[in-house]
Amino acid sequence: MGLKNTLANAWRVLEPKRKRLVAAFIFLAHVAGALSSVKAIMDTRTSQGAIAWAISLNTFPYVAVPAYWVFGRSEFQGYVTARRADLLKTSGPARAHAEKLVKENLVAFPGRKEALLVEKLAKLPYTQGNEVELLVDGQATFDSILAGIERAKEYVLVQFYIIRDDQLGGELKSQLAAKAKSGVRCLLLYDEIGSHALPRRYLDELKGAGVRVAAFNSTKGSANRFQINFRNHRKIVVVDGREAWVGGLNVGDEYMGRDPKFGDWRDTHLRLAGPVVPCVQLAFVEDWHWATEDIPDLRWEVRPAPSGVSLPVLCLPTGPADPKETCTLFFIDLINRAEKRLWIATPYFVPDEQFVTALKLAALRGVEVKVLIPDKTDNHLVQFTGWSYLEELDKQGIQMWRHQKGFMHQKVIVVDDRCTIGTANFDNRSFRLNFEITMEIADPVFTEQVAAMLDRDFADARLSRVAELESRGFGFRFATRACRLLAPVQ
Repeated sequence: MGLKNTLANAWRVLEPKRKRLVAAFIFLAHVAGALSSVKAIMDTRTSQGAIAWAISLNTFPYVAVPAYWVFGRSEFQGYVTARRADLLKTSGPARAHAEKLVKENLVAFPGRKEALLVEKLAKLPYTQGNEVELLVDGQATFDSILAGIERAKEYVLVQFYIIRDDQLGGELKSQLAAKAKSGVRCLLLYDEIGSHALPRRYLDELKGAGVRVAAFNSTKGSANRFQINFRNHRKIVVVDGREAWVGGLNVGDEYMGRDPKFGDWRDTHLRLAGPVVPCVQLAFVEDWHWATEDIPDLRWEVRPAPSGVSLPVLCLPTGPADPKETCTLFFIDLINRAEKRLWIATPYFVPDEQFVTALKLAALRGVEVKVLIPDKTDNHLVQFTGWSYLEELDKQGIQMWRHQKGFMHQKVIVVDDRCTIGTANFDNRSFRLNFEITMEIADPVFTEQVAAMLDRDFADARLSRVAELESRGFGFRFATRACRLLAPVQ
């Protein structure tokens, strides 16, 4: 009653003009809330999200309306138009890539139903004739990337979600500047939100050396000024159209294990060569075109890896500009294809109900389902939410392992004799809001190499059981369930 009386007294002492202004504001806020709730019901991709937005927009519009227009959009506007109307009209060499693959007999699994499904999602072919190198942790990854940049003769394409002005960032800057001064074309693309701490001085030094630098700029255009909830989470390096690097690592000293807050940093990356490289390159070009409205002149050659290795690889770029929920559909299909084992390593485990159901069905089919997440976290909301799944998954026989050695940031899945490595986490943000890129390798020998790597990671982890959650007390369990309510926006 005290608050009610205080508000009533405050209203009584207001001048009539101010009362009218306040009343008008309240009226307009509720009208805006009602109209926004209509849009939320029509546009939000999940029923849970639509219900949550509709209720909050109508009951407390003063906060919910601006929040909705910043965080509620699920489709990235403008990018899809650029891809269809501009990029595909002018990038003839990229369009011809699939035709060349057919002529060179470098299409993997022609006519196979499961390959056709993922190719339709990716809008790129499953290629064979590829060399794939597994890069474990930061030192191996950046030794390989920097050596690849040093080998560049014509151009270097670099894209990261996070770039920091620290020791590793300095090494990348020096390498790119040196190559640009030697006449090699260098393009650097970064996400302005992920790299918000990157100083202008860093970028100016690169530009001064001749490196072309661009922010992804998700808010480009007057209609897109509120698109700050989207991220370009891809990590891509391409050298001369012949080598590519994709995986979980950004550019920062913490990824090298130099941050005392996290200690050892466990991550996984790939080096690729062969006909899949132009597919990775196309993902970069689409992002570069959005950011700069320019399409660089690049190599689109189709040739097997020079080593003679012939691994089947699919490149899957996904994002909120896709007409379908490409990332969600791909990983649901991947889980549904599992027959013997399904191992998931992810730093952020926040699945929605359809993924939980798919995991349970896999376990019921007799599949060994193991989920590896970090015990140490850089996101406490995600950590609390992750605990909320333990009881229902543990009762179904799904194993939840918590990595103990430093921070685990890799995004790796092993399904029977194939595996995926890329940038997508196992959460709503990666499935629906981020631009991601995932590589699927359908080779039993390489997959066993990845499985052996994960076996070592499981050895550094502990199995978490429902008794551990029950021992935490009611307050902790309630907090995990409350945090789960925010899963759609995590």
